[in-house]
Amino acid sequence: MSKVMNGWSGDIRSYRLSSLVTVCIVVAGFVLQYIAQGQGVGMLSWPFNALFLAVFAVFIVLLGAGFRTNDFVLWLGGIPFGLSLIFAIAFLSLLGGVIPQGISSGNILFERLGLSRMFSGWPFSLVVFCFLCNLGLSVVWKIIPFRLSNLQFMLFHGGFWIALASGLAGASDLQRVIIPVYEGRENSRAYIPQENRMVQLPFSVYLADFSIEEYAPQIVLYDPENDRVMQGEVTGTTGVSKGYRANWPGFAVTVQDYLPHALPDSSGIPRPTGQENGIPYAKIRITAGGKSAERWLNTGSPFIKPGVVQIDRFYLVMFPGSPKVFRSGVVLSGSSGRRTAELEVNKPVTYEGWKLYQMGYDEKAGRWSQLSLIEAVSDPWLPAVYCGFFMIMAGNAMFFWKGMKRGERG
Repeated sequence: MSKVMNGWSGDIRSYRLSSLVTVCIVVAGFVLQYIAQGQGVGMLSWPFNALFLAVFAVFIVLLGAGFRTNDFVLWLGGIPFGLSLIFAIAFLSLLGGVIPQGISSGNILFERLGLSRMFSGWPFSLVVFCFLCNLGLSVVWKIIPFRLSNLQFMLFHGGFWIALASGLAGASDLQRVIIPVYEGRENSRAYIPQENRMVQLPFSVYLADFSIEEYAPQIVLYDPENDRVMQGEVTGTTGVSKGYRANWPGFAVTVQDYLPHALPDSSGIPRPTGQENGIPYAKIRITAGGKSAERWLNTGSPFIKPGVVQIDRFYLVMFPGSPKVFRSGVVLSGSSGRRTAELEVNKPVTYEGWKLYQMGYDEKAGRWSQLSLIEAVSDPWLPAVYCGFFMIMAGNAMFFWKGMKRGERG
């Protein structure tokens, strides 16, 4: 093998040979992709992906430790081949970034070459596999024999290998589902949007309470003929409150009284009530041409008609404020027992290896929504990926520390 390689290139570790082999790998990947009619590489799932990764890691260690003087192994783990593979990964990533992914282009050649599924295709998989071999060998050669001076290299490159290999091997185990659950009900089934199907979860979610906090409402002028909304020139606070004033050409509106949660009594006069059922009411004074009149506006609800005021061909309308916070009070039940939790946006809860995120609700019903949408994510390989990142950070810290020490010594 050594003679063949040397006879072909003249220098087995040359950049010319490495570049040529890398191009051949990419071409071979596209040929395989074409033969497979555009189907990507089948990903192994747990526990076979973990077994494959363990065998692969042992193979790299044995190859690097047992054949480190072999010319082919030296070339496989050398810098020229590593740089060539990095350029190939960058090129394929550029293609994947420019060409829309996951969307059929309608072009038969594009589809058979897998250009719209670049990151799960054969060319990308083959190049990354070779890159893991190259990177792994370089790490093994720094570990054996062990020298403390190589620790920074081992942490940085070893962490990179672990993060990349774990991320790729664990991609098939990543689960991202949506749990729809209604207030007062329990649900243990979730929806996978990409596959348009329901799955059974290992736990159930009971929605005890769903609530929304809103910003203050806004008063606007609605033009029904042109179906457009006109904002007034507001002085003072931007949200509706007592003293709020807005001007439109020809008239001005001043809020005399504001009730954030109210319901009308038997005579139609709004009275303060609880937050759960009440809606915002604003008593406004409309001033135009030296005359004024007082009226009530309300935002309306699924049970109460919105209160508006007509001015010529326009309507004064009070829009509900946009959601500020929405949260779900849930009870989680599974093999680890029952747990009460509160979900909010950007405040996930971890339960039995799943991260639960407050995702959405019935936007048409607004704060009267009985439906909460919860996103559940399971990524069992994430700790391994984090371990790799922390090793990279430690390697970087050592790199800067060594640089500072060299600077101090002058």
